[in-house]
Amino acid sequence: MKIAIEGCCHGELDKIYSTIEYLEKENNLKIDLLIICGDFQSVRNEKDLESMAVPEKYRSMCSFWKYYAGISKAPILTIFIGGNHEASSYLKELPYGGWVAPNIYYMGYANVINFAGIRIAGLSGIYKSHDFYKGHYEFPPFNHGTLHSIYHVRNLEIFRLSQVKKPIDIMLTHDWPTGIYHYGNVQQLIKIKPYFANEINSNTLGSPENERLLKLLKPKFWFSAHLHVKFSSIYKHESENNEQKETKFLSLDKCLPRRKFLQVIDIDGDENKKFLSLDPEWLCILKRSDHLLSVDSYNRAPIEQKENLTISEQEINDLNEDFQNCYEIPLNFKQTGPIHSEISSDKRESKDIYLNEQTTLLCEMLNIRDPIRVLLEKKGKTSIINESTTQLYNDLLDESD
Repeated sequence: MKIAIEGCCHGELDKIYSTIEYLEKENNLKIDLLIICGDFQSVRNEKDLESMAVPEKYRSMCSFWKYYAGISKAPILTIFIGGNHEASSYLKELPYGGWVAPNIYYMGYANVINFAGIRIAGLSGIYKSHDFYKGHYEFPPFNHGTLHSIYHVRNLEIFRLSQVKKPIDIMLTHDWPTGIYHYGNVQQLIKIKPYFANEINSNTLGSPENERLLKLLKPKFWFSAHLHVKFSSIYKHESENNEQKETKFLSLDKCLPRRKFLQVIDIDGDENKKFLSLDPEWLCILKRSDHLLSVDSYNRAPIEQKENLTISEQEINDLNEDFQNCYEIPLNFKQTGPIHSEISSDKRESKDIYLNEQTTLLCEMLNIRDPIRVLLEKKGKTSIINESTTQLYNDLLDESD
């Protein structure tokens, strides 16, 4: 399998796809999958720009809206994680992942999915210690604080990823694991980015929680972005049973001319399974940890060690029965908010939040909760939620405003 890895997207989908097209023609190859490591900016309409934490001068529609509207179609199956510059009102609809446009899949707050037999884990956002133990309480319209805190990694997602026992091939995070720079050409990194020096010397550059996951999950590859520089290293794990594992780390730049924002890797995969599928172990982890979901705005106690999970074969078998041994992710994208007014005859005003049928379906299959619904219940919308389908609820939400 040939997989293209891209650093920070910053809404430049057209440019990324055209660069890949050029590479394919120049090198006579075909890319099977594109992975984008954050700052994707899935802006559907002008309202979504209000939920993106960037200075006013950088609030631009860019090109994603055309893929959402169906004007353009992603030429390559694309998956991405969230960063710290996102259209948060849209991504909040898909806490467990889902299609944001045809052929473009968001991995949610955290996820494990499969493509062609390659197991890919992802974690959205960046680490900030002051928000780490809070719940997913943010709700649009966002104020200055929640506009930023919404993309901060939470304890729950780190806990869930830490429960994964089966091998991970690729791990995706926006920010780097702390200390990973010590295993590559750190002097060259400081030469390119001299203002990193103090944090590197104090070992505070990056996320300590990502470092913990690196040592725990031991993936074959780890891809990041965020720091707008290309940097690679190899982390050798402590040997176990005379087996020495290593993780190849790569971070890439943002999509700009003459910047190193794209890399193509070769990895073994199954040609007959070139589609996305849910991961049974991860689904069981979601089920078993649903009681830990919080939408509180205050810091909660760390998740205790007694909550650690071991997924049994019986649980996997039960899940296989529920899913009829079919985990292929359905192509069930459906627009929620209105599309960009430049080409739309739909004059509906975009609302602050919508329920997404993809999330509803997964929650019903697993008997887990949608954080948006939990928040809406806290806001007194319980009767409407209980009495309606997702689409009817969205219609009622339009009417109530």
